[in-house]
Amino acid sequence: MSDDKRFVRFLRDRIGLDVASVGPALIERAVAQRSQAAHAPNLDAYWTLLQGSAAEQQALIEAVIVPETWFMRYPESFAALCKVAKARLAERPGVPLRILSLPCSTGEEPYSIAMALLDAGLAPEQFSVDGVDISPLSVSRATRAIYGRNSFRGAPLTFRDRHFAPTDEGYLLAPQVRAQVRLQVGNILDPLLLGGERAYDFVFCRNLLIYFDLPTQQQVFEVLKKLTHEDGALFIGPAEGSLLARLGMRPIGIAQSFAFVRDRQVAPAPTPLAPAPARLQMPIKLLPEPGRQPARPRTRVLALPVANAAETVASDGAALLAQIARLANEGKSTEAQAACDAYLRSHGPDPQVFYWLGLLSDVGGQMLQAQGYYRKALYLDPQHAEALAHLAMLLTAQGDIAGARRLQERAARSDRPQAQEHKR
Repeated sequence: MSDDKRFVRFLRDRIGLDVASVGPALIERAVAQRSQAAHAPNLDAYWTLLQGSAAEQQALIEAVIVPETWFMRYPESFAALCKVAKARLAERPGVPLRILSLPCSTGEEPYSIAMALLDAGLAPEQFSVDGVDISPLSVSRATRAIYGRNSFRGAPLTFRDRHFAPTDEGYLLAPQVRAQVRLQVGNILDPLLLGGERAYDFVFCRNLLIYFDLPTQQQVFEVLKKLTHEDGALFIGPAEGSLLARLGMRPIGIAQSFAFVRDRQVAPAPTPLAPAPARLQMPIKLLPEPGRQPARPRTRVLALPVANAAETVASDGAALLAQIARLANEGKSTEAQAACDAYLRSHGPDPQVFYWLGLLSDVGGQMLQAQGYYRKALYLDPQHAEALAHLAMLLTAQGDIAGARRLQERAARSDRPQAQEHKR
């Protein structure tokens, strides 16, 4: 299977998945699973079946896509949304807000948006939410709107008492929340996606871009920019800020919001985005490996107890980095930080590990500590693109626009040679 590229090309063309970013093992397992389910005697027979069956094509995609999300994830983003939504309504009284969640997975994100805005005092007629996902199965589950315990993580869960009713099957979402959300199947690589829709005031597309190669990143970004109103905001994952900064976007200035608007003063200078330990909103369960040469994610890393992290480092530093990603992806920030500390004890100072510690602190609301870690990463690697971008975002949030601009210019200078090399 390792030499069979047909299925790799199929998934890349259909859903934009950069298989180099997820590792071939995930594709091997999905193809083997579907080939067995279809009773194909060999891969050639399964490939023939795949080419002639739209149902089997979707089944293979579903075998790769694993919904992994929960309600009110990144709560600071929803708090920021409520703040900018009220400001926008004040600027344009009587004009309802339009919000998009793409990909919406099994519905936790678009419903979280609706609950947050209703709880913030917005009337139902003041906003609407669209949710789009490539998976019909995920959209069907979102439409059903019954959720188990795994969809409710962290604390507090007071919103569950307000908006859900317990049933024998799980928690059923209230009809007034469901009424605010329109769900549909769609592919972000489809040029006709949402073609008849007006631009959205706010677009949520979190932790998706990091799993594409550079051309696809640029293609998807152009789609997102087209879908977002010229004065609107794009909400992304913590690891994706560096890419948007290079593509002519700037943070809105609210700490931990991970929201960006167009920056007309900065010329875009796109470069590939290295992965970071942000948990995915994208319904593909992927675990990034934070290697820097080159930075490529890896998939389905086996669990390794943090207690044995030092042993893991001693035998294979790359394996511990992948373990850090898994822990961060599961929201286990304390364990991920412990694994980072173990790595530093065994391998010494490393700019990428300091960057990860900065990102973990950033997401945890420890702004000063995050700055310290980002600066340590930059001391060891002055042109560490992600550290530059995230430190710039922190400075912007604190009102140090001049300092943030210097960091952005520094990142742009380091990007130019890479862009020229890419052209060659």
